[in-house]
Amino acid sequence: MAGNSFGKALVLTTFGESHGPCVGGVIDGFPAGVVIDYNHLELQLSRRRPGQSKLVSTRQEQDKVEFLSGIYKNKTLGTPISFIVNNTDAKSSDYDNLSDLYRPSHSDYTYAMKYGFRDERGGGRSSARETVARVVTGSLARQFLFKHNIEITAFVRSIGDIEINKKNEELNLEFARESQVCCPDPEASEKMMSYIENLRDEGDSTGGIIECIIKGVIPGLGEPVFDKLHADLGKAMLSINAVKGFEYGSGFEGTKMVGSQHNDPFVMEKNKVATLTNYSGGIQGGISNGMDIYFKVAFKPTPTIKKEQITIDKNGQTHKLVAQGRHDPCVVPRAVPVVESMAAIVIMDHFLRI
Repeated sequence: MAGNSFGKALVLTTFGESHGPCVGGVIDGFPAGVVIDYNHLELQLSRRRPGQSKLVSTRQEQDKVEFLSGIYKNKTLGTPISFIVNNTDAKSSDYDNLSDLYRPSHSDYTYAMKYGFRDERGGGRSSARETVARVVTGSLARQFLFKHNIEITAFVRSIGDIEINKKNEELNLEFARESQVCCPDPEASEKMMSYIENLRDEGDSTGGIIECIIKGVIPGLGEPVFDKLHADLGKAMLSINAVKGFEYGSGFEGTKMVGSQHNDPFVMEKNKVATLTNYSGGIQGGISNGMDIYFKVAFKPTPTIKKEQITIDKNGQTHKLVAQGRHDPCVVPRAVPVVESMAAIVIMDHFLRI
């Protein structure tokens, strides 16, 4: 299996399966001398961890990181950083009835066609359990970026058809940290939680949209043509489980504007070049222009649901399937730190190229 590495100057390679002994990663290209804040790392992992509330999977994983190389006396060495996170609460028996069945909208069928064999336990390599390695790496990357005054914040913009209809500057992003659904609007947050709870009780699921804002990025990050900054952000986000769409800046709404409305006029502010508007989303020609970078990521409803579904087995025989196991009725809240982490990896990767 190829395709387990991401980045150029900063390269993350992840490994492990959902119900294997562990998941982990190797980070190559991380500079020496960065002091590691383990409290920050644990906080980010706790935001992604299952079993935190009745809105998410009840799987109980402590997600304790064991670093095997690359860090000494709390500082990075500049050598490859390798780490593992043990799987301690896998219940593989929940998947005993799935070895021959293809779950709707999962990777079961495509993995079987491509590789001729698959790990049916929790989806194996295709499980979102893999994203724990991204959050570990993202935390280290964010700590590097903090030193360069770059901050990354993501929040839930919508769950199902419940959406925040406020501009970013009107939102209290600190409240998103307190909300069980990572939503910065108290009223919308309550509606989202109620909606998810109802769907959980019905055995169904929902999706939503995460928005991410990156502040403090200097002009000049990104490579023209194939390594445009927004192209790498798009690839990073689309590589996350359950993601169905990515847009940055004005996105699809920009198609409804005319050029005289959509163009971002240049001005001078505090002896620095800025733009009056930011429909470009902080990126022009694939290169950062110094304004805030912002984008949205769309997540589909969780495909594993408790309702009866029709599917087939490997012999083409029709079956009725009622999924077992512990699954999120909505993956969106737990995906917020994953989005932030992948954004940090992309920004640090391009920062190291200048």
